[in-house]
Amino acid sequence: MASSTSLLFSVFTVFSILFLASSSEDNIPATITIPLTSTFTSKLSTEPLVFLQHLASASLSRAHHLKHGKTSPLVKTSLFPHSYGGHTIPLSFGTPPQKLSFVVDTGSHVVWTPCTTHYTCTNCSFSDAAPKKAPIFNPELSSSSKILGCRNPKCVNTSSPDVHLGCPRCNGNSKNCSHACPRYRLHYGRGASSGYFLLENLNFPAKTIHKFLVGCTKSAARLPTSVAFAGFGRTMFSLPMQMGVKKFAYCLNSHDYDDTRNSGKLVLDYSDGKTKGLSYTPFLKNPPDFPFYYYLGVKDIKMGNKRLRIPSKYLAPGSDGRGGLMIDSGFAYGYMTGPVFKIVTNELKKQMSKYRRSLEAETQSGLTPCFNFTGHKSLEIPDLIYQFRGGANMVVPGMNYLLMARLETSIVACFPMVTDAGNNTMEFTPGPSIFLGNSQHVDYYVEFDLKNERLGFRRQTC
Repeated sequence: MASSTSLLFSVFTVFSILFLASSSEDNIPATITIPLTSTFTSKLSTEPLVFLQHLASASLSRAHHLKHGKTSPLVKTSLFPHSYGGHTIPLSFGTPPQKLSFVVDTGSHVVWTPCTTHYTCTNCSFSDAAPKKAPIFNPELSSSSKILGCRNPKCVNTSSPDVHLGCPRCNGNSKNCSHACPRYRLHYGRGASSGYFLLENLNFPAKTIHKFLVGCTKSAARLPTSVAFAGFGRTMFSLPMQMGVKKFAYCLNSHDYDDTRNSGKLVLDYSDGKTKGLSYTPFLKNPPDFPFYYYLGVKDIKMGNKRLRIPSKYLAPGSDGRGGLMIDSGFAYGYMTGPVFKIVTNELKKQMSKYRRSLEAETQSGLTPCFNFTGHKSLEIPDLIYQFRGGANMVVPGMNYLLMARLETSIVACFPMVTDAGNNTMEFTPGPSIFLGNSQHVDYYVEFDLKNERLGFRRQTC
């Protein structure tokens, strides 16, 4: 992503302190736990292969954006699964609080919500239509809502990959300095949102974060029904950074691609130290063009007992931004660049040769390979194993990385990884080579230890 990142990181520490100072409050709770829900919007049982094709297309679009999109104290909340492949949490902004549903996205770094169209401010215009069929935040009903102005130090005179802040020709005395901080425009695969930043209260039962920077989106296109987003990425704009937590964790309980009332938990943790029972692997240093992703060091990938010997250039990011594996909660499927995808799927087809391939399912779903399990009373599916640096192994069971679909006369299962092989002439494109999507860490407790720069995980029923 084309960005002026050197200045972004030079001011990172200063503005992190400002964010933390604005959110401090006495007697903070040890943790905050929030419900986490999947964000799927239609039933898999209705034209399942067409639905899989929709998810595959959306996942590939997200991969292209993430790769090439250059244009102690604890808080717990419920984490809800939905049918387009993501998960949401409820958050309450404003005074009095307005409760909205936010997509949890570790692959982005801004918190924003749709706003009412009639909200105005000095020297700025909200002429666009607000997104339809979405939770709407009304700043006029909140006594704590303020437009972020050019004079505010949080209106940074720099640009990150998709947030352009700073007021041109604002030297402290010019009239431009009385304006609102410039409009943002964010991209999410094929979708986009645009609006202005607010300073607002973020409310939890035992804690309030004051002057939280939240986007007030006035126009959005091609985004899922639940279109408020909570970015959890690695910059000062993200929810965990603004809250000052030392780590956050979740446990995802659904990969069935349907809406459900069952929820997991998102934990926002202010405490320090190692969590019992977790295996850890360190986060890697980010390439300059991809500052907010969570890169993990991978030694190799195994299919069952077979080590695949993936070339090292795909497993760690280079200084040019090519290669590496990132973990992404907002990615329903996974992504592998063409050469890696070929190695993995060739071994999968070899180990699954006893099952008949379903070319019809592959054509309709856009996924490959697909297998026909009709008539088989038991299944033998090899584990997909990521061998991380530090000795930690993440074992993805076959039922997590193969997506089952029941048709009228058959049962098929497809490998829910997308690739751009065949769509690109370049073998090795910029951006991560592998995306670890949320379907692959269902029934894992996953912890992002921000202070110690590491990912922890353990198998458990969520």
